[in-house]
Amino acid sequence: MAEIIKMSLGEFIGTFILILLGCGVNCAISLKQSKANGAGWVATSLGWGFAVTFGIYASAFLGPAHLNPAVTIGMVVAGIISPRVIIPFIIAQVAGAILGAFVVWINYRDQLNATREPDTMLGCFATSPAIYHPIFNVFSEFLGTFVLQFLLLAFTRGHFTHGLNPIVVGLLIMAIGLSLGATTGYAINPARDFGPRLIYYLLPIEGKGSAEWSYSYVPIVGPIMGAVVASLIFKLL
Repeated sequence: MAEIIKMSLGEFIGTFILILLGCGVNCAISLKQSKANGAGWVATSLGWGFAVTFGIYASAFLGPAHLNPAVTIGMVVAGIISPRVIIPFIIAQVAGAILGAFVVWINYRDQLNATREPDTMLGCFATSPAIYHPIFNVFSEFLGTFVLQFLLLAFTRGHFTHGLNPIVVGLLIMAIGLSLGATTGYAINPARDFGPRLIYYLLPIEGKGSAEWSYSYVPIVGPIMGAVVASLIFKLL
């Protein structure tokens, strides 16, 4: 039990860093009166890649540093980790995402209040599709997470110089973002979307619009399906 608590603490810390830096770059690029306003999709993909890299570095000494409920479920399906960790890991990941989004709000509060564009404000926290089409939106999240999970499993059979793995995973996130992520904003992580979406819904942000809960199942269902299918296929190899 003590080991699970230790690993769950790692998931909390790592996911907090992931969302702090990831949603932070969303705010920096999107909000009015931000010095990085308009930096674009390349900066977004780089920012999220760095966020994952440093989230892993911040927490890997405590546990596996999944930082993602879909990855945790996929690793259980693949037989890499015990099913006992699923619930505590997911709770820790969602809690870390909530805290990370809350701190991002504090940091960008003035810029959020100056923006006055509900879709832009929501996009700082939660994902939304470029074109709303639920089946293909789910497929996009499925595909991105399938690639993520399959390659994470492939990395377990490779040999990296000690300490290099987080950088490689960050590059993978950048690649997925640049190549596949522009359709839905590539949550590829249920905690990454749900925690910040909840914070957006709860916080007193001036002029904010709907949290679009009707879409929120997409970045949950798609990633979990993608991770599970990738793990099942990988086990056959």
